[in-house]
Amino acid sequence: MKTNTKEEYLQVDPEKKPMISRKLSGRVSKYTVLLGLLLFAFLIIYPLYWMFISSMKSYDEIYNNVWGLPSVWHVENYLTAWSMGISSYFFNSLFVTAVTILLVVIIGSMAAFTLSRYKSKWIDAALIFIIGGLMMNPQVALIPLFELLTWLDLINTRWALILTYVAFRLPLAIILLRAFFLSIPRELEESAIIDGCTEFGIYTKIYLPMSIPILVTTFVLTAFFAWNEFLFATVFIDSDVLKTIPSGLMNFRDALRTDWGVLLAGMVIASIPMIILLILLQKYLVRGLAEGSVKG
Repeated sequence: MKTNTKEEYLQVDPEKKPMISRKLSGRVSKYTVLLGLLLFAFLIIYPLYWMFISSMKSYDEIYNNVWGLPSVWHVENYLTAWSMGISSYFFNSLFVTAVTILLVVIIGSMAAFTLSRYKSKWIDAALIFIIGGLMMNPQVALIPLFELLTWLDLINTRWALILTYVAFRLPLAIILLRAFFLSIPRELEESAIIDGCTEFGIYTKIYLPMSIPILVTTFVLTAFFAWNEFLFATVFIDSDVLKTIPSGLMNFRDALRTDWGVLLAGMVIASIPMIILLILLQKYLVRGLAEGSVKG
């Protein structure tokens, strides 16, 4: 399509000028959005690129050649990081994250099912209580949680992290799942009841299969939180055997000299699972967030 120049625009019918103006403004808006997205992508990708490139450098080259490519690619940094404890931290994080996701999805979906199907003052009070959980700052709850976990003799155990993570991720998971469950037609439920389906059958055979996108969204958000959480993992776990990756990487730092190549290699290893997860499930993540916000 031929683009109108300034002279042609002045000569066209005055009635067509508003339409041409809208087309021009639409193109400007399109290119502005595209430029903004490219800039945003650069701000996210470049630090990951720099971290990967620097993880292949020697100690001296990281300081003397900050932005350039490595003269020699030190792949052994990854083997050193793995043997220095990343392997243990990795599997600890994997266990804690997996159990946290399982509990959040099961408990959150059951609670959301109840909150979406029944109406009473107790249900409303429970919903307000759950919404209040979204406002709880983890830093504020740190000391009471430490005292509670000490009383339960759970300090220096994986359950200290798992139970804490579940408690802090459940409110968001319940709110998202409940909003999605409210959009499921009641006719499906009534038909299942006529066919003799139980309450648990309605939950497992209707609600869960239809809510795969929002369940995947809950899965991703919970995994991202549990895998990267630092504060609780540092305070509640002292044993190196039980440390997760975020707190375990602190052991790679030395008071006099830190081998930044090995440390950055450990950070790359820690980042890979979440990057792969987000790439594979980004479609379901966006769809679940959109569909989970239809009703409240």
